Amino acid sequence: MKLSLCISTLVALFLTCTFSLGAESFNKGVVVSVSQPGSDAGLRVLKSGGNAVDAAIATAFALAVTHPAAGNIGGGGFMVVHPPQGKGEPTVFEYREMAPKSAFERVYNKNDGMFTHKVSGVPGTVRGLALAHQRFGSKPWGQLLIPAIELAEKGFPISKQLANSLNGLLATSKEFEELQRVFKPTNPANLWQTNDILIQKDLGNTLTRIAKFGPDEFYLGTTADLISNEMKIGKGLISKDDLALYQARERNPIKLEYKGYSIYGSPPPCSGTITLGLMLNMIEPVDIKKMGRWSPETFHLLIETMKRAFCERARHLGDQGFIDIPASLLDKEFAKKLAAGINPQKATPSADLAKDFNISKESDNTTHFSIVDGQGMAVSNTYTLEQSYGSKVMVRGAGFLLNNEMLDFNWFPGETNTTGRVGTKANLIAPGKKMLSSQTPVIVAKNGTPYLVTGSPGSRTIINTVFNIIINVIDFEMTAQEAVDSARLHHQWFPDKAYFEEAGNAKYEVNMKKLRAMGHDISSRRQGDAHSILIDPKTKLLHPGLDHRIEGGLAGH
Repeated sequence: MKLSLCISTLVALFLTCTFSLGAESFNKGVVVSVSQPGSDAGLRVLKSGGNAVDAAIATAFALAVTHPAAGNIGGGGFMVVHPPQGKGEPTVFEYREMAPKSAFERVYNKNDGMFTHKVSGVPGTVRGLALAHQRFGSKPWGQLLIPAIELAEKGFPISKQLANSLNGLLATSKEFEELQRVFKPTNPANLWQTNDILIQKDLGNTLTRIAKFGPDEFYLGTTADLISNEMKIGKGLISKDDLALYQARERNPIKLEYKGYSIYGSPPPCSGTITLGLMLNMIEPVDIKKMGRWSPETFHLLIETMKRAFCERARHLGDQGFIDIPASLLDKEFAKKLAAGINPQKATPSADLAKDFNISKESDNTTHFSIVDGQGMAVSNTYTLEQSYGSKVMVRGAGFLLNNEMLDFNWFPGETNTTGRVGTKANLIAPGKKMLSSQTPVIVAKNGTPYLVTGSPGSRTIINTVFNIIINVIDFEMTAQEAVDSARLHHQWFPDKAYFEEAGNAKYEVNMKKLRAMGHDISSRRQGDAHSILIDPKTKLLHPGLDHRIEGGLAGH
């Protein structure tokens, strides 16, 4: 196994953990994320005596510095926390972005751009992390931001992937002057190169204010003033009142039961847990291990299961504060009825499942991290800016990017925001409403203790990535690394097309030929990463699965 590690952090990482080929394990704590400096920030907190939530807060703020495409303080997300056994019940912190009070259906039209001030929702990240800290934090708030502040003020050597990402961003975003200024290359070639140092002074100042004055600074203080001024410059909708009124929420998790395991995830506006539950309920009666992991029969069953679950997702799900969501969606009898419609020999056209509506597009630029500490507390966190680098609107003087999450709403009845196809009523814009999300951070438990922590970026592929990981671990008894490395299958109902990562080998081509003969349109496409942790129930050792589809960071001790 090859680990993608920043050269500058390799020595430090060897001091904190011992590597072997595919068999890393730790007993005091582990952090897996998209960024090595981000994971190191979380480990630093764990080693200083902090718990998994403390480490999650440090990691989230650090990723806002080291992974600016999706790590953020200008976006939002979901965090699932499973306390150590006997120390409380699992819980969810929902900090999804919110529609401003002046946002309503006809404020937008399908000609509005994807990268404007107008498409930013009220950010939730800082409030969400603060709520988690209030509930579970053991270290002072300000201390948890120190790693991120140091990364912003002193800079860090960027990876090859980040260098390429920033160069692409700058080349295609000439009109965003503040973004160009903040991310201006520091070398004579005027292009970012691997190991160049990225310093973000304005962001460091913002994080310092949040550390010193607390989370209210972002929503009521100088940072709020800077956001408000930015909105006025670009004719955006977020007001100081919107910022002041924003609230993250602690919610009871949705609990799924699958083959003796309990799976905890976020309720709506997160759609992932319910959609995941629909799929697991449909396949639970089937011995898919006996069918074979990559047999055409297994592929067919999973594709048809995904289609039906995503159809119900589009039909029913949205912000539960604004709509009624049928409780029957997670009833096993309902899943049984859905599964009964699967023809074992033939693909069902997606249009036959629901002819009255279609779905809108989501971006695939979120980021996920998983953390487990030495006491058994587990955190699964997914957060996002929506598109890569969000709206590309850099808040002047504050050094961070705002999201473009308003794109996740259906903008007005009868049409979606990006394709002109018919949208669903459940996810229409309303002032103060939170847009539907595919984010699916979950924690799988066995006998009351965390067993698997996982999640993924990747828009609607998020849900199916998590679905793949769970059946790999539970049904096919894979390790975390095997489950993460294994090729993934995806179908999201519309477009009526399946994607499988494994292409170019003889077995793949034989299977695809059989599936196409059954009526499936199937091709190859890479899916999002899924940094995961498996906890051995006997030894309590922590086994991370670092996803090599993207540069990632593993830090443990």
